[in-house]
Order: sequence, then C-alpha cells, then structure tokens
Amino acid sequence: QVQLVESGGGLVQAGGSLRLSCEASGSIFSINAMGWYRQAPGKQRELVAAITSGGSTNYADSVKGRFTISRDNAKNTVYLQMNSLKPEDTAVYYCNADSTYYSGSYYSGNYWGQGTQVTVSS
Repeated sequence: QVQLVESGGGLVQAGGSLRLSCEASGSIFSINAMGWYRQAPGKQRELVAAITSGGSTNYADSVKGRFTISRDNAKNTVYLQMNSLKPEDTAVYYCNADSTYYSGSYYSGNYWGQGTQVTVSS
C-alpha cells in the first residue's frame, strides 16, 4: 500500500510563512496527482492546491499568489510553501495522492495523510 506522512505544521503569526511536506512511501510504482486539502472546524474539507506528475498546478482562489505547491518526484514528496498567512488559513492540512503500487499485481488508489495542524494567530 501507500503511506503519506505530513510535517511542517505549527503556530505562526499572521503574515508569516510555513512550509508543509508530505512524503509517500510503500511499494510505489507511480504517483500521479498529489495535492493539499484543508479542513477548518465546522467546515468541509476543501482543495488548497494540486500538482500533476508533469508539474501542472491549480490553486484555490483564496490562496493564489500566497501558496506554492511543488514536488520532488525522486523523493515522492510534495511541498506546500505558504506565505502571507492569514487567520482564515487556520485548519488541519491533509496530503492526498493518486498512486499505483505493486503487491503481486498493480493496484491504484487514492490516499490521505493523517493531517497536520496549521494555526495562524492575528
């Protein structure tokens, strides 16, 4: 199977920056799209940013110009650089990946990390 482990969350003041990382591990054959989602208390989980294996990206309107998603395919890792953070960015951030792994045969699936808390104080 595939495991996703996030790191880099924390507490930051408004206007500050954080960098999230998410490393995929397991019997990975390939990783297609990877992305970051977030869920604030009382709200639905929403897409923040996504990146294809070829490097094409898309962002939620609320983070355009402030957040940058990137990936290192050799390390099976995706990053989210968050600048000019606002209190409304406070949420649990989840890594997501579409991946194919090998276990006797090839299997594809969609996987989630455990989440990392980002808190932005005003």
